[in-house]
This record gives sequence, structure tokens and C-alpha cells, in this order.
Amino acid sequence: MAVSMYRLSIPVFQRGLQVLAGYLDKADAHAKAAGVPPEVLVHARIATDMLPLAGQIQRASDTSKNAIGRLVGIEVPRFPDCETTFGELKNRILKTQAFFDTITPQQLDGTHTREVTLDFSTIKTTFTGDEYLMTFVLPNFYFHIATAHAILRQHGLDVGKLDYLGPYGE
Repeated sequence: MAVSMYRLSIPVFQRGLQVLAGYLDKADAHAKAAGVPPEVLVHARIATDMLPLAGQIQRASDTSKNAIGRLVGIEVPRFPDCETTFGELKNRILKTQAFFDTITPQQLDGTHTREVTLDFSTIKTTFTGDEYLMTFVLPNFYFHIATAHAILRQHGLDVGKLDYLGPYGE
């Protein structure tokens, strides 16, 4: 039995966003306990040429919702990248998750063969829908989650592999 494009995308995105929301809760608690101004963590980055924590969450949100828009052929909600607090970042995650709640499995039926063309300054290519999801979108989505994890670890947060993998058995 083939795995559906829906199962490969929406639940995966929802879980990853849930992980990011958990990171934000931990970051908020850490900032309060350590007396660190929250904006220090929101703007923290691993390297000067990489996006800060806020940017990692914004890109995870954009990567996932834009992928669904391209696959299904619908307009997706646009969010300005202006979040500067943990609460604003959590709200962006909630808005992204709410968008995913509107997508049905039937909308993604057959999108594995849909042609998806990317034309960015650094990438110009065409994929089939399944190639796009599995070789571009999911690695990109997980990159931003892993980078958010690394930023928080670098700043002393007690986050580990189980935080990254997310909750099981709930």
C-alpha cells in the first residue's frame, strides 16, 4: 500500500511545528530562570551568515505551508517575518497549524505527479510532487527544526534528541 502525500506532509509538518512550539516553551522558561532577556534567544544564531532562531521558525512555517500551496494549487496565508517574542513565534506556529487543519487528504490525492517548478535566485528546477516533497521540502523543513535545536543548545538550553523527535504515546 502506498503512503499518501497527505500522510507524508500534513502530520509531519504538524509534528515538527509542535516540536518548535515545545522549544519555545523551554526557551521562555530558560530565559526566565537564567535571567536572560528573551530577545537574546529570539535573535541568537549559530553563525553570522545564518538566520536567527526567529528566522528558523519563520522558514519552517513558510517551507511547510508553501509546499502545500504548491502541491494543491491554492493560495496560502502570508505572514510577515516580524516576530520578535516567543509569544509571537508561537502564534505564527498556531496560525500555520490552523492552516493545515483546513487541508483534507483528498486535496493532496494525485499531487505526487503534479509538476512543481521552483524559480528562486539560487534554485531553478522542476520536480514531480513526490520528489519535491521528499527531496526538497522535508529536508529543508527538518533543517530549520534542527538548526533551531542547535541554537538553543548553544545557548545552554537542556534540549536533547527526545525533544527533537517530539512526543510519543500521547
